[in-house]
Amino acid sequence: MRHFTRLAALAAFGAVLGTGTVAQELYAPNLAYRTGPFAATGIPLMNGQRDYMTMLNARDGGIGGVAINFEECETGYSTEKGVECYEKTKGQAIVTQPWSTGITLQVLPKSNVDQIPILAPGYGFSPMADGKVFQWAFNTPASYWDAASMMLEYIGEENLKGKKVAFLHLDHPFGKEPLPLMEKKAADIGFELLPIPVGLKEMQNQSAQWLQIRRERPDYVIMWGWGAMNAGAITEAVKTRFPMDKMIGVWWAGHDADLKIVGEDGKGYKSISFSYPVLDAPLMADIQKYVVDEGKTLSNEEEMQGVFYSRGLVISMILAEGIKVAQEHAGTAEISPSDLRWGLENLNITEARLAELGMTGMVPPFQTTCANHTGHSGGWMLEWDGEKFQKVSDLLQAEAEVIAPLEAQMAAEYAAANEPWPVSACN
Repeated sequence: MRHFTRLAALAAFGAVLGTGTVAQELYAPNLAYRTGPFAATGIPLMNGQRDYMTMLNARDGGIGGVAINFEECETGYSTEKGVECYEKTKGQAIVTQPWSTGITLQVLPKSNVDQIPILAPGYGFSPMADGKVFQWAFNTPASYWDAASMMLEYIGEENLKGKKVAFLHLDHPFGKEPLPLMEKKAADIGFELLPIPVGLKEMQNQSAQWLQIRRERPDYVIMWGWGAMNAGAITEAVKTRFPMDKMIGVWWAGHDADLKIVGEDGKGYKSISFSYPVLDAPLMADIQKYVVDEGKTLSNEEEMQGVFYSRGLVISMILAEGIKVAQEHAGTAEISPSDLRWGLENLNITEARLAELGMTGMVPPFQTTCANHTGHSGGWMLEWDGEKFQKVSDLLQAEAEVIAPLEAQMAAEYAAANEPWPVSACN
């Protein structure tokens, strides 16, 4: 069965094949969260994603000559609403984009039955990297374990040994996801890991957590924050005079708007990132011409200069490239979810391809395979200079020799706990 919207009843690639019929839309819904306590981070990401697809539709007539229907289904970051959105959209969708680790974990067991690719760029269950076990799930271009590894690498083992690291995290599947890797590295290196959870109702008032931090006096704070938690933590850090250069956030805790609240007082705060805004990139000129100038964006000039909007562009590029590769492989624009799975596990985003896309410097190169659904792109450390985030490192790479065995172990445990669970040979 081919998965198009109701408008797309005709055969694709008609113009190329000379049939005179052209498919009208590919349905690639986004499980967005523009409302609720995480809206501040969701909105710029969703705007970037939306603008990229809008640009492709306006400039190129879509992908392979077929327009992309990038309809949003609002979840408010609620797992329950996210599952409802998934069930509502899966009948015609070629992909699902859960936008929450909690939602991802709920739809993951359905993936082998529904056979719709789960695209969770930079989030979700880290063992999804194992494409043999998680045949329909992708956390391209980097996983949470990659992020934790790169953050620790940046600090350096010599600076961690014998030290205390507070792990300030949202008390949610997202916040707990890096713990297996963090606990292993704490044991290997010899530092004390102090998990400090932040409940959903405590995100804007973290006085208890920061009282604990003041009492424990950790050498570093690693923050796994999201939405309102980030602004709350950064404000408390400034208030309690915690050294900002000893505080590092995951890539979802590197939002310009959160740091602008404290401005100069936030100088030195860092965040790992698999993306970076390049404002003079050719892509940005095309976004301006085909989207902004035409009054089709929901964003604004200030937001479009930030890390999260740019990351939204990168994330939609990953999906668009997967669609393009799938179309070329299948010989038709009218791709199925199965075709898209093939496309997503055969991405080769080289420096040359990034240049063709007008995105040089916006994301590191990466490549996926049947067995590797993450790509492990690496990332950069960004630092707040009082006004904006700047790159302060060369490209960092996660420790594959540590992460790969952990991925295989936990993927196997997941499959065993969810038997019968098909495993691919990936020949």
